[in-house]
Amino acid sequence: MAEHILEREQIIERPVREVFDFFADAVNLERITPPELNFHITTPQPIDIKKGALIDYELKLRGIPINWKTEITEWNPPHSFVDTALKSPYKQWIHLHTFEEGKAGETIMRDRVLYRLPLEPLGDLAHFYVKKELKYIFDYRYKIVEEIFGSK
Repeated sequence: MAEHILEREQIIERPVREVFDFFADAVNLERITPPELNFHITTPQPIDIKKGALIDYELKLRGIPINWKTEITEWNPPHSFVDTALKSPYKQWIHLHTFEEGKAGETIMRDRVLYRLPLEPLGDLAHFYVKKELKYIFDYRYKIVEEIFGSK
């Protein structure tokens, strides 16, 4: 039974508060998710993001409809927040978002996702594929965030 870790870092040439506020607005998840996932928030808008907030999504993975529900389990504006999946295709999904001010006023944004696949240990046989899919999704997100903020 393996817990997998996905870590990413991106430098964004904007102040921490601006970057945090962008990621704290659940509507922006649709903007930074690959369009072929047909990702849509189903929770009525606006969502008051804070500790304990619940957010429902619909998406399609390789054409298969998926319902996803997350809870904001930690909320520390403008430095960090954690969303934890209560319902998803994963046995575990805990996503820590951190925002740190760099020396020149830029934001160093980091993602750390702890995830486990269903049907352990058999599910771990598919990790090579899941890892590739997650890389694609987070690479897309990186590119779009770069376009939105002009980061490097």
